[in-house]
Amino acid sequence: MNFKPVFSFAAILVATAAFGQPHFSRAEQLQAYQWRADSLIRHYAHATPAHHLTRGAYMEIAARLHRHENLPWVLARLNALMQEPSGDMFWMYRFITVTYAGQRHLPPEYRQRMRELWRTYHPYRGDTENHWVMYYTALYLITQMYPGEPGERWFNRRSSQENFQEARAYLLHWMDLTTTIGQGEYDSPEYLGVFLAPMAQLYAWAEDPAIKQRAAMMLDWIIADFAVENLNGIYAGAHSRTNSRQVKEQWRANSSALAWLLWGNTHFFASSEALTLAMSGYQPAEIIHHLGVDRATPYVHKERKRTRARIRFSEVENAPVYKYIYMRKEYALGSCPGGLLQPIQQHTWDLTWAVADPRGKHNTLFTIHPYSSRFELGMYFAEQLGPITELVVRAKPEYDSGDKWTGGSPYEQVFQHEDALITLFDIPPGTRFSQISAFFSKDLTHREQDASGWIFARGGEALMAYYPLAKYEWQKDEAEDWRLLSKNLKNGAVVQIAPAIEYKSFAAFKAAVKALPLAAATKPRPHVRFTTLRGALMEFVFDETPKVNHLPVDYSDWKLFDGPYMYSEINSCKLELRHGKLRRLLDFNTLTVTDWIAE
Repeated sequence: MNFKPVFSFAAILVATAAFGQPHFSRAEQLQAYQWRADSLIRHYAHATPAHHLTRGAYMEIAARLHRHENLPWVLARLNALMQEPSGDMFWMYRFITVTYAGQRHLPPEYRQRMRELWRTYHPYRGDTENHWVMYYTALYLITQMYPGEPGERWFNRRSSQENFQEARAYLLHWMDLTTTIGQGEYDSPEYLGVFLAPMAQLYAWAEDPAIKQRAAMMLDWIIADFAVENLNGIYAGAHSRTNSRQVKEQWRANSSALAWLLWGNTHFFASSEALTLAMSGYQPAEIIHHLGVDRATPYVHKERKRTRARIRFSEVENAPVYKYIYMRKEYALGSCPGGLLQPIQQHTWDLTWAVADPRGKHNTLFTIHPYSSRFELGMYFAEQLGPITELVVRAKPEYDSGDKWTGGSPYEQVFQHEDALITLFDIPPGTRFSQISAFFSKDLTHREQDASGWIFARGGEALMAYYPLAKYEWQKDEAEDWRLLSKNLKNGAVVQIAPAIEYKSFAAFKAAVKALPLAAATKPRPHVRFTTLRGALMEFVFDETPKVNHLPVDYSDWKLFDGPYMYSEINSCKLELRHGKLRRLLDFNTLTVTDWIAE
């Protein structure tokens, strides 16, 4: 859908914010945010012409109900959609939005028919973290609306009270888990929204003040997490889940819609989750605005998440995930240590460079071992091991493919320090798809091989040096991107990034990199000893703890969040946000939010 906002003072603010200017007054921030929220609601409300009674989805209905527009079209579309409900927990999330948006505007007979669907349609709860958050939020809100009803009035034959208590218990459990050891489906460009939307629904419609407060704090928590890892609206670094298109064209993800709404720092992208947030009445705090757009000073941000629950082949149900990102205005380099942290759609590391218009651009660099195994799937899915790959491929056909661009591997290990990164592979003989690939974008302005063994490239204002540890060949795909393909089982690469502003020329950058001390080999195990452009000594041996300046990296001391803008201890249920002298403390122990100005 094309979006053409009208010219206004707020539009000027939005355009300015797209270049990362955080210096708006609070009134200007709120005015610009509200303009974007209203524009997004209007976009959905007008997405389908009123004379098209056979087109239009639940969220378009919700937007028109929110604006109290065109009730005849709303009733016609709602009548059609209620004939054959489908979508399970995704239906629940959208249907509960229409239900509450229509409380004051829908005729009683329609509200009664909508209530009846909660008896006759049995939605599947799903099996992932986002599924359960959507499912239980909708169940909480609908049983809040219809309390005191017996089990025969509900699809699962449980009473209103039983459903309400179960939903509340799960939501409290999930909030507690997230604020103590981190999210499981963490930092996903595609699934960020289906955590924010349920919290926005609770914030808008929960009658219990404590639940409403928790929802507001969870919105702050998750949005701040996104804020410090976005570069001009793009969710950079390692992700629990992404897909084959988004891993290349990173802008084309639901997270971009949320970035546009929250900060206006990217081009317009519409999503139903952003719409839900826009309709909820939530407004990002001043400090969260700054975290989302201020890239004036480079920073390192570290955080800890958790794996999806493991049901086989692991002694730990939720293993820790250690994330690292180096962020500056020209680029972001982010990673996790590798391994099998999420099934199917894991993204272990990437470089993202800033571009003026990310639409259609592949402004990224990363590597992958296209691992496919019943071991990985059996670790995270309960199905029988024999047919498990076939069952997964029905829904995710790219999983069992050597050409895929998403997925984790037990034979890949990554170590990052600032804007340098080492990735190592030690793949056993006989492993399915025993090759590694590096993604080199069509949108690089330079890409050249040097006699030293380094490959040099440039994207935007990011200068790149990539040193492969083994022989390789180049392959070109239908989108004109390049794949560096290497079939050596013992393998790896050294990656060094630098901002163009620090070098007089591309040739000067190349000379500086080639002068760096580097010792690398693949046998007996892949290992690298490398001194970075910033003078740090990185030492990394496959299956050993990496070292920086001779000191082992202490993952046991990794915080839940640790950087100049966010700080949280494991198991604390507290998060402190910092920007300049602004401070904001989210404390789930006392359900309080405290703002102050630091001395």
